[in-house]
Amino acid sequence: MSAEPAPTPELQSDDVAAIDQLRGAYDQLRAELGKIIVGQEKVIEELAICLFARGHGLLMGVPGLAKTLLVSRLAETMSLSFSRIQFTPDLMPMDITGTEILQETAGGKREFEFVKGPVFANIVLADEINRAPSKTQAAMLEAMQEHHVTISGKGHTLDPPFFVLATQNPIEQEGTYPLPEAQLDRFMFMIGVGYPDRDEEIEIARTTTGATLPTLDSILSGEQVLAYQELVRRVPVPDHIYQFAVDLVRRTRPGSAESPLWLQPLVGWGAGPRASQYLILGARARAALHGSYMVREEDIAAVAEPVLRHRVITTFTAESEGVNSQDVIDRLVEELNAEG
Repeated sequence: MSAEPAPTPELQSDDVAAIDQLRGAYDQLRAELGKIIVGQEKVIEELAICLFARGHGLLMGVPGLAKTLLVSRLAETMSLSFSRIQFTPDLMPMDITGTEILQETAGGKREFEFVKGPVFANIVLADEINRAPSKTQAAMLEAMQEHHVTISGKGHTLDPPFFVLATQNPIEQEGTYPLPEAQLDRFMFMIGVGYPDRDEEIEIARTTTGATLPTLDSILSGEQVLAYQELVRRVPVPDHIYQFAVDLVRRTRPGSAESPLWLQPLVGWGAGPRASQYLILGARARAALHGSYMVREEDIAAVAEPVLRHRVITTFTAESEGVNSQDVIDRLVEELNAEG
């Protein structure tokens, strides 16, 4: 006889009230960003999910889609410090982490003093990260993973919350250093930023070519962001949701017993266990942002694309047939839903 499934833990009354507050704050945040950012509701939601899940995001989109403006104004609505690093081929690791310089003290002695680099901010925009050499990319990724940097053998901790949004320009790839798949896996989400529709583009032309853009109100403080990040990890997840997330990830792996036959020639590499973790964390954050007190399958389905897009590596056969990773993910989610 199979064992009874473990009961889903319930939220405490304080957490229920906090989720209601988070949903209200999220609605306010979207309204504030809407004063400047036209459209991009899905991008804003995925950025918020990534932030409150304590992950990092990779923004993919052609130039001119307000990626930098969106990230800087997101920091403004949360009273968080913001820095932008423009990655270039001559950028060195110390240019982003900081360095020690020799200073003369009041007593006439000389001592090394650490000067912080732009990575010491709450929200860091790593613009066109694929334009910097591998050593500089590695320094940035170490800061993302460890939340500290090492200079001259001394560790320096980055102040929380620490959120990195990198952009990778999908055009003009000559002379760039695209992030390898192993490093792409460090990003929780790959967020696609597409062109606006016609009405949105008309509104963009109308609102951005006139008077100075408005200053946004602060909705959250850094302390509140940290508290909500802890809250997100307490949102209950039923057992069947864990199973749904893991089954989805395992089906992306060609050659595995769970993988469907149609996927075998289309996918070269599937997602690893980190994808399962990020699916659950992303679904928890989405549930809380939408005022839900428990994770549902629709939350997993909503975050499947940004979590798996850069972890499902398609083959030349898929490319020749016009099939991309998004198509594969959508079909897998649809099949799993049909089975459920």
